[in-house]
Amino acid sequence: MSLSIGVVVHASRRGVFEEAVEPLSGISLKWVTYGHEQEILPRVRRLVDGHALDGLLVGAVPYRACRDVLARNLPVAVIRSSALDLALALSQAQARGWPPVPVSIDTFAQEVVSEVTEAVHLDRTRVGCLPYADDQSVDEICAFHRRSLQDGDGYVITARTAVLRQLRGTLRVLNGSPTPSSIRSELHELVLRIRSERAGAAGFAAGVFCVNRLGNSGDLERSRMGLLHLLRATPELTDAWIENRGRRGVVVLGRRTLFENLSRNWLVVPVLQQAQEALGVEVSAGFGVGPSARTSVVLAERAAARAESENRPCGYLMEDSGLVIGPMGPGGQPQARSFSEQGDRVRELARTVGLSPATLSRLAAIEQDLAGRAVTPRELADAMAITDPSGRRLVRKLHAHGLVTAEGCAPTHGKGRPTSLYRLAIDAALTESGNGTPLPTA
Repeated sequence: MSLSIGVVVHASRRGVFEEAVEPLSGISLKWVTYGHEQEILPRVRRLVDGHALDGLLVGAVPYRACRDVLARNLPVAVIRSSALDLALALSQAQARGWPPVPVSIDTFAQEVVSEVTEAVHLDRTRVGCLPYADDQSVDEICAFHRRSLQDGDGYVITARTAVLRQLRGTLRVLNGSPTPSSIRSELHELVLRIRSERAGAAGFAAGVFCVNRLGNSGDLERSRMGLLHLLRATPELTDAWIENRGRRGVVVLGRRTLFENLSRNWLVVPVLQQAQEALGVEVSAGFGVGPSARTSVVLAERAAARAESENRPCGYLMEDSGLVIGPMGPGGQPQARSFSEQGDRVRELARTVGLSPATLSRLAAIEQDLAGRAVTPRELADAMAITDPSGRRLVRKLHAHGLVTAEGCAPTHGKGRPTSLYRLAIDAALTESGNGTPLPTA
């Protein structure tokens, strides 16, 4: 079945977008084109009112203008210029015979500018950079470029169509807007995210709960039966199949969404604390998500075994894709804020960043575990159980949205480039959004 994707684009860029999406199949595009920013909101409102959209592809500027009319559960990909787009613009300047510096760059994230200029050996002191911010006006951006190039030499790289139009004729200027390959990549990722979330929501899942340490009674059978009754009385498990697993375990079968609700979207497992308070026993939980009930139970048993190795009440999730999330602590701790209380904020921030709520929740839990300590991209990748390249891409995405801050470099031993350190800032973003502060965008 074809997915219906809305695309919001400046009229001058539609041809680039059409070139980007031409090779892709299985999607039906609903176009919104605009010439001026004030046209975005009413046109997007007509789009969402008149069509059942499965997702939306949009740039940072139009997203800022229309996000208030988008449904909270609508998957959105916000396109931003990438390192490749900046490198291509710098190559274009070289092809024109322009000196490589001075250059003044807007919209690109500071980290992207540093990464690319270092790779091509530019004098960083002669590179001006104004990262994207929601409150920037076109006049302010143009003024920044004029200050950066006040001696009249050098050139501008901008990803803003209005800035390009205003500066032409007064400064040398190049377009650094996303290329077809960058647009295609974002759209492809959006489609995969939509399909993955739908498949996951409809898929099988299992939970295995094991008694680790007995309470005062010291009776394993009594503790296991008490755990069984506690789970059957848990509201999130009303529609689940719950039975004794033998020895120390209780197994639960249901849909993935059931366990996402139980774990506050893979962030905490409050029922573990309830077991400790009501039954006086310590419990470990394992969750498994697979293509069948049998596979899900096997994965859940492995996850429970890993949780037991922590020697404290906690939970782990294992998926057949290889994804591992954990440890998830019991509810009631300071870091374990109820997902039901801030679920909308997590979903909204996740949509803005282009991550799943589960991934953002896991990052929030890791931030609490770090207790303010800065980490390298590799350390974050290890904590997320992903590859190092994926970890670096994740850090770049978080940095573009202000969800990590650069904290210098880690000490190196021997040869090799220093490794950058970053401090997570997800908790602050969620708190600010709960106080009515707009969610951060890049």
